[in-house]
Amino acid sequence: MDKILVLDFGGQYDQLIARRVREQHIYAEIVPFDQIGLDEIVGKNYKGIIFTGGPDSVYKEDAPGFDEGILNLGIPVLGICYGAQLMAFLAKGKVEKATVGEYGKIIFSHEESALFEDVPSQSVCWMSHVDYISEAPEGFTVTAWSEHCPCAAFENRDRKLYGVQFHPEVVHTEYGKTILSSFLLNICKAQVDWKMDDFIESSVSRYREMLPEERVLLALSGGVDSSVAALLLNKAIGHRLVCVFVDHGLLRKGEADHIEKTFKERFDLNLIRVDARDRFLEKLKGVREPEEKRKIIGSEFIRVFEEEAKKLGEISYLAQGTIYPDVIESGKGKSAVIKSHHNVGGLPERMAFRKIIEPLRDLFKDEVREVGRKLGLPEDLVSRQPFPGPGLAVRIIGEITEEKIALLQEADAIFREEIMKAEIEKPQQYFAVLTDMHSVGVMGDERTYGYVLALRSVSTDDFMTAEWSRLPYDLLETVSNRITNEVRGISRVVYDITSKPPGTIEWE
Repeated sequence: MDKILVLDFGGQYDQLIARRVREQHIYAEIVPFDQIGLDEIVGKNYKGIIFTGGPDSVYKEDAPGFDEGILNLGIPVLGICYGAQLMAFLAKGKVEKATVGEYGKIIFSHEESALFEDVPSQSVCWMSHVDYISEAPEGFTVTAWSEHCPCAAFENRDRKLYGVQFHPEVVHTEYGKTILSSFLLNICKAQVDWKMDDFIESSVSRYREMLPEERVLLALSGGVDSSVAALLLNKAIGHRLVCVFVDHGLLRKGEADHIEKTFKERFDLNLIRVDARDRFLEKLKGVREPEEKRKIIGSEFIRVFEEEAKKLGEISYLAQGTIYPDVIESGKGKSAVIKSHHNVGGLPERMAFRKIIEPLRDLFKDEVREVGRKLGLPEDLVSRQPFPGPGLAVRIIGEITEEKIALLQEADAIFREEIMKAEIEKPQQYFAVLTDMHSVGVMGDERTYGYVLALRSVSTDDFMTAEWSRLPYDLLETVSNRITNEVRGISRVVYDITSKPPGTIEWE
């Protein structure tokens, strides 16, 4: 399988670059610049290298850099933003602070280049820089420019070195995918051989061979990552995989039953459902502060899981739904199928597991969903919206009670049901929040005094930023009428129109 190295210099779009490469069915892996050397790069036979952006200035003494020998390996290199400036700097060009910085959508022009095949002579790109390449290195040719950037792209075709000041990986760059495709396919000559069918087949074979007799324990939350990990391992080792599903009573309406039915009946998983609702509710009694809620729920989950693990006898392997962004964000650049326990999942070291298995650690979320679909996971679980670990506890403002949980479950179910029925483009996340406020209402001839419920819906590509959804008024009216009529105890419904930033998607 051909591989592309994404050498990370601290850019905010490093994961997006790797995802764009993988979208073309070419495998990419992200490695921090200080966690790999020239010998390892050569030994791994990368077909191409991409330098990411970064927040620093290459000419500063402590700026992230690399051995200039990387430009002499004969491996094609594409530098993006800071990566382009670093390439110029390493090749003895000049990088200086620009008199005019460029941010956002900029029109750039280009001349003939292998990088710009099928790109119009003028198009829109996305710029974000305060420094610029004031002088291209000897042997390099400037191939693109904008009004305030005399070197928007440059190249040394003989050495297969290319740099672009803009960001081709973001959607705002009009022909960004075309530019990346030219680099990957025409310059790197990479094979299109990263396919989820192959991933599933190789993973199943690998775990069958590695785990011929051992039992494996997996904490199943019902989220897409743990669900796909469970199906993949179940396909490999069958009932020697033991899944423990801790029902803390803070899931959405009907969710716990749906998870149990799906995995037990449809997939015949060896699933243990632990009814821990009363003990979680008791621990949360009187607690109002959201961070304290999170800590209590996390700690209690570990205790319940430990208790169940002890009942099962000796199990040496713990499986987790760790995915590639988790690995990157924790600063671990090297992948492995099975490794010594390092407490990634937050489980305590005293638990008697010798090894951790992370079958999805090389995949991004969209790839995990694709694997889930191929394994037959129902679409409602494959496309499950992000759901906080503490569940509804952090969507109930103030103290948690059985009454509040029931109210929120009913109201949230109505909101989600109406959005699914509506003929609109579905938001990426939508849910209800039960506030701690009460409001006067009137039903018939009677005065009511019930809770205020907030509806939250956002549209986003990456969940790093989000716009509040412009849902149709008639849809919001239907939802509000249903909730105030069907959920006794809620007298008023409001709609949250705060984007991220300045707000967060969740309320707590």
